Amino acid sequence: MAQDLANIVMDGQSTTISLGATTLQEVSISPPSVSSGGEIDVTTMQNSAWRTKAPKKLHELGEVSFSALYDPAQIGTYLSGVGSNQAITITFADASTLVFYGWVDSFAPSELSEGEAPTVDVTIIVSNQNGSGTTGGAETAPVYS
Repeated sequence: MAQDLANIVMDGQSTTISLGATTLQEVSISPPSVSSGGEIDVTTMQNSAWRTKAPKKLHELGEVSFSALYDPAQIGTYLSGVGSNQAITITFADASTLVFYGWVDSFAPSELSEGEAPTVDVTIIVSNQNGSGTTGGAETAPVYS
C-alpha cells in the first residue's frame, strides 16, 4: 500500500509532552511503543508439521522517555510529580495528540557544568488507569486524535 508522502511528518521538531504545570522544555521525545504482549502457544497433539500461535487480547502501551531543559530552581516542583498518576499528552509536530494515563517514574538530571544548559532525562510509565494508581482506577485506553 503506497502512502502519500505529503501526509507524513518529515521533522519531529515541535513535538511536546504535557505533564501538568511543569516548565520542562523538551529536547527529544521517544513516544511509547505498542505491543500485544507476545504469543500464546496453541500447539496441540493434533498439529502435524508446525507449531501454532495466537495473539493475546490485551495490548500494552510502552514507556515514554524524553530529554528536556529544566530550571534547577524548580527541582522541588519536578520531584513532587514523580510517582503521581495523571493524564499525559504528547502533541506531535502535525498537531495530532496522544493522551494516556501514567506517571513520571524517573527524573534524572545530568551533570551541571559551566556553559551547558541543565538537562534531565525523564521516564514515564503508562498505567492505562485513571485513578491514583494506589487505590486503582478505571481501565482507560490511550486516545489518539
